[in-house]
Amino acid sequence: MIYLRLIWSYLKIGLFGFGGGYAMLSLIEREIVGPGWISEKMFTDIVAISQMTPGPIGINSATYIGYVAPVEAGFNHPLWGVLGSVICTFVVVLPSFLLVAYTSHFISRHKESVVIRGIFKGLRPVVIGLIASAAMLLMNSANYGTSPFEIWISVAVSACVLALTLFTRIHPIILIILSGIAGLVIYY
Repeated sequence: MIYLRLIWSYLKIGLFGFGGGYAMLSLIEREIVGPGWISEKMFTDIVAISQMTPGPIGINSATYIGYVAPVEAGFNHPLWGVLGSVICTFVVVLPSFLLVAYTSHFISRHKESVVIRGIFKGLRPVVIGLIASAAMLLMNSANYGTSPFEIWISVAVSACVLALTLFTRIHPIILIILSGIAGLVIYY
């Protein structure tokens, strides 16, 4: 049944998704696109929608995929999608909630410990690597296109947005809107 498979997948995502939403994107992609519940194109659309809506990307994508996966599996009534959304959202949050509830007292009591500081220093580069992996995962034909023109335009827009993010104080929402306008002008 689709719900048991979603629960199992999102338990793994919630338990092993260290470093936030971007760091867990490759794990989400492997667990959700791999079995064929959604296409790679739909996955990149979900990532884009999850970035534009308030809240963490991992939870937003869980809610959306929880709604879409039962429909793709043949459960056509919208209530099946709502049930899937509730289940996936709850299950992806549950491991983190339990881990934080269990370890917060221990970590706060031993935060000056050499062992605890060493563990966190070791985790930081891993999180950066996972976020870089998510960036590489999203650099695919669904996002960058297949023709040389589309690829060069996508690379140029990405480079401009990166430069504006690093060297100006332009708000990210403005950059998203400007990128949408650029896409409208260039492709239509």
